[in-house]
Formats: sequence, structure tokens, C-alpha cells
Amino acid sequence: MHVSVRQAWAICEQLAIIVTRPRLVHVGNERSAMQIKTNRKSGFTLVEIMIVVAIIGLLAAIAIPNFVKARGTAQKNACINNLKQLDGAKEQWALENKKSAGSTVDSTGVVSYIKGSAMPICPGGGSYSLNAVDTPPTCSITGHTL
Repeated sequence: MHVSVRQAWAICEQLAIIVTRPRLVHVGNERSAMQIKTNRKSGFTLVEIMIVVAIIGLLAAIAIPNFVKARGTAQKNACINNLKQLDGAKEQWALENKKSAGSTVDSTGVVSYIKGSAMPICPGGGSYSLNAVDTPPTCSITGHTL
């Protein structure tokens, strides 16, 4: 049985009315309503608020390091994909310009073989160097290697 939040709230309200509704008590021939005295004010206590804040802090302590790690991994993967794109463009440039292994690379010529004709940017803030033909390009950040 599935109950929506509104239905559950309506049921809770009905139960609260039933529980708190004053009962009629017969005293002889006279009917009088029983009075219910409540001194409780609505709101949250300090302890309840402190528990909620502690739970939120605990969840944040677990989530933030995982978020930072995932962000670093995503930057590294994007950088490696950029290096693959640079390597392919460099090899294609070398083939079309009849360059042999070990030849220096003309970066402006290689950029024309990249989609958008622009040098990709490392998402981690590093810089790329194309290196010689038959040598993979590198990033200045350690760990970002092809």
C-alpha cells in the first residue's frame, strides 16, 4: 500500500484530533467537557537543533573529501583526453608534412589539426608541451600523463 505524503499528513492530523479531542463525561444528568491542559509550546528544543546540526556536520565531513577526490579525478581524465587529442593532431601533422621521428614540432601547424583550431587547456591549470615527433605530449602537472 502506497501512501503519499499528503495522505500521511492528513492521517496524522486526524489522529491528533482524535487523541486531543475532549471527551464528554456524564456527571449525574449533566454533561460537561473535560478540559485538557497543555503547557507545551510548539518549536524545537536546543538539543534537537544541536542533533540536527551534528548530523549535517557529519554528512558534510563525509561528502566534501569525496567531492574533492572526484573533482581531481575528473580533471585528470579530461587532461589525459586532451593529451590524446594533441598526440593525434601532432602525428597527423607529421605525416602530412613528411616529418621524421625526433623532428621538432611546429605548434601553430599542429593546432590547425585540432577541432576548433585552438590549443586545449588543462582543467587542472597545467600547461601542455608537444615535444618531438614520436614522443607523447606532456602536461606540467604530475600524474597527468598519457
